[in-house]
Amino acid sequence: MKTNLSKLYKTEDWLAVWIGFAVIAIACIAVLTGAFEFAAAKFSTWHLWEDVAEKKSLLAQLNGAFWVKLLRTFLVLGVLFTLGVKLQGGKVKEFVPAFLCLFVLAVVVRLISAEFTLNRYLEWAFWALIVGLLISNTVGVPQWLRPAIRTEFYIKTGLVIMGFSVLFSNIAKFGLYGLGIAWIVTPIVIIFMWWFGTKVLKIGNKPLVITLAAATSVCGTSAAIATGAAAGAKKNDLGIAISISIIFTILMMVFEPMIIRATGMSQLMGGALIGGTVDSTGAVVLAGNALGPEAEQAAVLVKSIQNILIGFIAFFVALFFATRVDKTEGKKVGAGEIWNRFPKFIIGFFVASLVASFLIQPLAGTDSVKAINGVLDQYKNWCFVLAFTSIGLDTNFREIAKQMQGGKVLWLYVVGQLFNIALTFFAVWLLLSGVLFEIPVLDLYK
Repeated sequence: MKTNLSKLYKTEDWLAVWIGFAVIAIACIAVLTGAFEFAAAKFSTWHLWEDVAEKKSLLAQLNGAFWVKLLRTFLVLGVLFTLGVKLQGGKVKEFVPAFLCLFVLAVVVRLISAEFTLNRYLEWAFWALIVGLLISNTVGVPQWLRPAIRTEFYIKTGLVIMGFSVLFSNIAKFGLYGLGIAWIVTPIVIIFMWWFGTKVLKIGNKPLVITLAAATSVCGTSAAIATGAAAGAKKNDLGIAISISIIFTILMMVFEPMIIRATGMSQLMGGALIGGTVDSTGAVVLAGNALGPEAEQAAVLVKSIQNILIGFIAFFVALFFATRVDKTEGKKVGAGEIWNRFPKFIIGFFVASLVASFLIQPLAGTDSVKAINGVLDQYKNWCFVLAFTSIGLDTNFREIAKQMQGGKVLWLYVVGQLFNIALTFFAVWLLLSGVLFEIPVLDLYK
C-alpha cells in the first residue's frame, strides 16, 4: 500500500499531473482574483528594425516588463520541474544548471520563430527541433546537459495544462459535423495503419507502428507521446515518430492550403479538411488562416474535437497491448497490469478539461475561461518548446537511419497519411458539401 501511494509523488506521469494542476490553479487564482500577475513571457512577431505599420521591433519588445515575465516563467517552471526531478530521485545540483541552459535554448527558439518572415511559414516546434538537431548532430550534446533532457516529463505536463483548453462545449458548437469528421475517421485510420504496418510492411517494432499511427491520425506529437507511453515505446521510437510527423506537418501546412484553394473548395470544407489531416494544432491554425477566417474556425474546431480522443486512444492502446500484443502465453492479464500501463497524465488532461467545462465556465463565465487559457497557453508552449528542443538534442540521424527498417517506417507514414487525407475528404464532402446535409452557418461556431 505504501509503495502504491509513493507512486503518486515519485513517478513521472503523476508528477506531470500535479505540476500541470499547480500551474492551472495559480493561473485561475491570478485571473479570477486579479491579485497578482502570472503571465508567462511571449515574443510578439518582430522585425530587426521598427516596422512602420506595426510599430514593432525586437528591441522595443525587450523592455522591463518582458524581462520580468521571462524571469517569472523560468522560476515557475524551474522550481516545479526541479521539485519533480528531486522526487523522482534525480540530483538537483546536476539538473538546475542543465535546465538553465535548456531554458536559454528555448528562449533562442522562441526568439527565432517570432521573426516576421520565419513566423509566416514555420511554427516554433520546427525551430525547436532544428536547434536541438543541429547541436546533437554536429558538436554533440555535452554530458552535463543531459540531466535536463526530459522530453516526456515536459510534454506530459504541457498536455495536462492543454486539457484546460479542450472544452467539451466545442462538440456542441460543431455538433455531428465535427464528430463525423474527427471521431469516425480517426479510429479507421489507426486500424488501417496498424494493419498496413504489421501485416503488409511486416514492421516488427509494434510500439513504433501504433505511435506513428496515432501521430498521423490525431494530432502529431501530443498523440504520439500519449500513445507511445501506453504502448511502451522507447525514446528512439518516439523520436522517429515525432520527427517524421513534424517534417510532413511543415510540408502539409504550406502546400495543403494552396491545393485546396486551387481546387475551388469552400473555406468551410477546406478548413475542416485541414483540421482533420494536419498533425500539429499550431500548424492547423496557420494553415486554416491561410484560407480565411471561416476556414480557420472550422479547422480549429475539428482539431479540438479530435484532440479529445487522445485520452480514449491511449486507454484502448494500453488495453490492447496489455491483453494482445505483449501478453505472455498462459498468463492472464488483469486490471492491475492495464492500470500500470495506462499513462496517468491522461487523467490529468481529462480532469483539467472537466474543471474548465463544468466548473470554471459555469461559475466564472466564458470570458474568464478565455483569459485563463490566454495565460496557460504560454506555459503550455514553454513546456512544449522544452520538449521539442529535448527531442532534437536526443535525436541522432545515424540512429534514426538504423531504425527506419529499409524505409518501411517512412512508407507507413506516407501511405497512412494519404489514406487519412482521402477518408477525411470523403467525410468532409459528405457532411459539409450540402449534398446530403444542411451546411452549418458561421454563427454555429462563433
